[in-house]
Amino acid sequence: MGFDASGVTGADALKQAFREHPAGVALITAMTEDGPVGLTASSVASVGIDPPAIAFSVTRATGSAGGVLSADTHLVHLLDSRHAEVAQAFAVSGAERFTAEQGWSSLATGEPYLPASRVALRCRPLHTLGVGSSVVVVAEVLGAVFGDAADPMVYVDRRFHTLPSAERP
Repeated sequence: MGFDASGVTGADALKQAFREHPAGVALITAMTEDGPVGLTASSVASVGIDPPAIAFSVTRATGSAGGVLSADTHLVHLLDSRHAEVAQAFAVSGAERFTAEQGWSSLATGEPYLPASRVALRCRPLHTLGVGSSVVVVAEVLGAVFGDAADPMVYVDRRFHTLPSAERP
């Protein structure tokens, strides 16, 4: 069975392939000397448990991504259907972030924390790898703060979608 080249290559092929591939939605936050920073990410994945680690990527090392990359620790909030508006705000440059209406607080360690999230993983970077204009981060999970769960949310075809919850034990 051969490879049928459809004429779509490179970045266009990757975008087209992943546009219809659902991904979980996360919000990554950190505290910098200039204040809190955060960004929405659909690239968070579990790496392993020894050490407990996750991976994610950011598209450039400037702005909020640069702040996350330069921080000693960060929080990775795994979002659910209650947080589509917050995820959208942190996905758009210049949008209102860290507002009182969004419900932010801080952990005792200083990271911006969204208490309404189902879980926030406190992490510290272990490795970074530059790939063109993107940076892949592998981070050790230091601990977690768990909240209430709600219907899961995924990102597909440039929009946030709610999935029905599986029955919880």
